[in-house]
Amino acid sequence: MKPPYLATVSEIEHDLDAYVDAIYGTLESQFLVLPRGSCFIEYPRFQEAYETLKRATRDFREVQPTRVWDALLADSLSLVVLRCILGMTPPEWAALAASDSDLPITQSFARSLDGKVRTEKEHLARLNHRKAATLERVDAMVDTACRHIVAGVTERAPDTLHRLDKVDTAEGLASVRRAADFHVPYAMLLYERLLGRPFASHRDAISELVGDVMESAVEAELNAHGVSFRKTKRAERVPGFDQAPDFITPDEYAPTVVIEAKITNDDGTARDKFTRIIHLVEQSRQRLARGEAGFEVIACIDGRGFGIRREDMRRLLLALDGKVFTLATLKDLVAATALSRFAS
Repeated sequence: MKPPYLATVSEIEHDLDAYVDAIYGTLESQFLVLPRGSCFIEYPRFQEAYETLKRATRDFREVQPTRVWDALLADSLSLVVLRCILGMTPPEWAALAASDSDLPITQSFARSLDGKVRTEKEHLARLNHRKAATLERVDAMVDTACRHIVAGVTERAPDTLHRLDKVDTAEGLASVRRAADFHVPYAMLLYERLLGRPFASHRDAISELVGDVMESAVEAELNAHGVSFRKTKRAERVPGFDQAPDFITPDEYAPTVVIEAKITNDDGTARDKFTRIIHLVEQSRQRLARGEAGFEVIACIDGRGFGIRREDMRRLLLALDGKVFTLATLKDLVAATALSRFAS
């Protein structure tokens, strides 16, 4: 059968489920391959920072702020190693340190710091008295990490889990030293990986880049056909839209075609994306009701998340008159839509 973006509205309505199946047949799960991103750390680089921290703390026998700072000044990435021992995300570490120190250590500060020390080996060494506020917050985070790592699991209720009840921190420094000196039993390592999910931290760090895969592919198609377009920035406010689409052709002052480009493997996120795309259709209808020119809405989607919500996919196909594309069908994007009017 023909793909939905080449079918008429009556054809889609007559055999809606078959067209849903046609979309599902081209969706690709993005599980096995992840974007690396500019902040990805190769293991040899991580191991180098680990050794720096290990030497500075005398094989983790003196995990004190002054000794940790010796490591940080030699290699800023040691801060990430310290966080991994603590076993927290940057925002969680920031919240704990803020509670301990009463300093305004925000999630955005912690995320920004985490990114900078990954890419700039001497980032912390270059901070000077003009960055006193930054140094004070980093110092508070280091102090918090050291105290909790040294203390390990203190007391907890029987029906709770302590975040430090890990093979390398449960008994304080004794656990850290044992893990460093004798290595971690493989079964325990796999169990902790089960609790934490492999690559979970990296997936969180590059979640926006996953969507950029589709945006980049759409941009390449538009450029290849000489289509005029405006690509909006993340969270940008665009006049005439209460939520800015990813692409507008030719521009926001005379929108004729708008495109939403999304990839997700999570059905909850997919539900939000479905709602966002259909809302753009409603905005176009509101324009027509006011006697203004409407615009065609195109969805460029992929990922397993969109394949779970079948009823939402039915609604999307009907609302967009079948103009739904995946990475596998993106080659027809311009020819099968109103974008062809702007091709040169």
